[in-house]
Amino acid sequence: IVNDFDRLMANAYLDFYMKDELLDETEMYPFAEDEKGVSFMSPAATTFEKYIEHIDQTMGPDTPIAFGLHPNAEIDFRTTQSNVMFKTLLELQPREATGSGEGVATPQQIAEGIAQDMLDKFGEKMFDTEDLIRGLDEQGPYQNVFIQEMDVMNVLLAEMKRSIKELQLGFAGELTMSEKMESLMDSLYMDSIPTGWAKKSWPSKRALASWSANFMDRLTQLDEWMGNPADIPKV
Repeated sequence: IVNDFDRLMANAYLDFYMKDELLDETEMYPFAEDEKGVSFMSPAATTFEKYIEHIDQTMGPDTPIAFGLHPNAEIDFRTTQSNVMFKTLLELQPREATGSGEGVATPQQIAEGIAQDMLDKFGEKMFDTEDLIRGLDEQGPYQNVFIQEMDVMNVLLAEMKRSIKELQLGFAGELTMSEKMESLMDSLYMDSIPTGWAKKSWPSKRALASWSANFMDRLTQLDEWMGNPADIPKV
């Protein structure tokens, strides 16, 4: 116990378990009476060996009910566990091209193609917010929000272009491949959002291809708004 929250939790457990009924076959899972087929009863007073045998034979697999949670609490846990497992499996795939014949791309070649595609899509994108502000007759709250969003997009676009051009120099042998550059290459190959981009982006769990399409939609909306900044766009 290192803080008040630990003490509060420990007291809650002690209040529930440390009672006379503990030695008289009481239910050990809190709120288990609302669920069917899920139960773990304490045994009557017996020997140490019998307690161990009771635990081994009676206690089932982990369940949220054992912690006083709804059974649906396990869905998110299992989903996250599965995503982590498959992500790990992908990361363990060979980094060299396999198979015979021409046309089999290496992870580096795949990353190079995606990097160039990203640069072609977003290389020319940038918002001139200063010029936009000078042209506004009136700058209200909606205009402020859109201008701030443009500034955020500019920061993200600048980081994307900088990191991609740096990686391309590394591919060409003009720069030594750093850990960040290798991480970017792996992310492009794995179709995941690079860490450096995610830090300057909006929260998202999309794959890189879906994320970049969503990014383009956001930029298109801001482009359309710049044509008539006095109007509030429909969403």
